[in-house]
Amino acid sequence: MLKAAEVRSLSKEDRKTKLAEIELELMKERGVQAMGGSTPSPGKIRTLRRERARILTIQREAQLGIHLLEPAK
Repeated sequence: MLKAAEVRSLSKEDRKTKLAEIELELMKERGVQAMGGSTPSPGKIRTLRRERARILTIQREAQLGIHLLEPAK
């Protein structure tokens, strides 16, 4: 599972590549599910959806120029 900090450290092109990989994997998992098969890992679709949303959110933040503050330690 990708963490937000990991996604932010990726370059713009790497994020696009990772997003394409996740979307392809998600499409395959949904195809298996639609054909009545069971996925090897039931939570995989949920995880893929969250990773996709995380990448899209960070891309949008970069587009808007939003820089979130790091959490206090």
